[in-house]
Amino acid sequence: MEMTFRWYGSDSEKITLEQVKQIPGAKGIVGTLFDIPAGEVWPKDKIKELKEEIEAAGLTLKVIESVNVHDDIKIGLPSRDKYIENYKATIRNLAEYGIEVICYNFMPIFDWIKTDLNYKLPDGSYTLAFEEAGIDKEPEEIVKEVEASSGGYTLPGWEPERLEHVKYLFESYKDVNEEVLRANFEYFLKAIIPTCEEVGMKMAVHPDDPPYSIFNLPRVVKNREDLNWLCSVVDSPANGITLCTGSIAEDPTNDVYEIISEFTKRDRIHFAHVRNICFTEGRDFYESAHLSTEGSLDMYRIMKALYDNGFDGYIRPDHGRMIWGETGRPGYGLYDRALGITYLNGLWEALNKSC
Repeated sequence: MEMTFRWYGSDSEKITLEQVKQIPGAKGIVGTLFDIPAGEVWPKDKIKELKEEIEAAGLTLKVIESVNVHDDIKIGLPSRDKYIENYKATIRNLAEYGIEVICYNFMPIFDWIKTDLNYKLPDGSYTLAFEEAGIDKEPEEIVKEVEASSGGYTLPGWEPERLEHVKYLFESYKDVNEEVLRANFEYFLKAIIPTCEEVGMKMAVHPDDPPYSIFNLPRVVKNREDLNWLCSVVDSPANGITLCTGSIAEDPTNDVYEIISEFTKRDRIHFAHVRNICFTEGRDFYESAHLSTEGSLDMYRIMKALYDNGFDGYIRPDHGRMIWGETGRPGYGLYDRALGITYLNGLWEALNKSC
């Protein structure tokens, strides 16, 4: 297991690599290139520059997050083959610089939905929250609310160049149901996985967030059955999962512990986002501190399911609260994620020493 920290680049971050390096047990960075629009090839020179900057700080770069899949691929338009070829070129370029895992998703339009990016907890900290009643509005309203609450930061999956065309995107997806989206996903996987096998890259799809339909948009990575379909439709070790505990658990009918156990044992979890959530009513929740007693998930059971079934991939704490007066990109402050790393590493050490 290698503990990592998501970092958005020196041009998009107030958190420095020097600060990340001081987190005990943080070995690697999960990187991205925010300025490359979905569908375009990630240039080698920019990948090289990012890798050299991170390695100069004494950290590794083995995982890239948010190589976004162009909407034309998800919709199944004739232009998808061009964008798939671009995606394959990006895979090759990343592999050339030692990247081993690509985290991506196959969600239409929105990569994730939260209804409050600055939900105040009783202790005075701020976190992300979701209330089903809060999405009973037009998508354009949601976009404006997210932009207004972002603190001026670009949020992953909510890039302005995409969301300014949200009405057009909804119109484009009007005939895409789960069956169509799944078929388009299969087409994409069958095209790219041979390239991944050739260059030693592992694809790790992120579950839908939330793992059920919103705005009548289809969801095809939402439960155990969907993950089994994913692993079966292209049966290759290169075709795997980013197991996000928070996203999968947002549907209380999903048994996150059994899902982790099964797909770790099958060697399909290449990357793990580990976070806790606290249900308030029904499927409403907020993202709590990582500690088990602070939320609805048993973090010991989560880490044990990974450990007992031989997980040897990359892991990171997921979203953190804004604590101690920190401001920045919602969900991605330094302090609470550093606490999360320390806690998760402590659980892992205890599991290792108890064997």
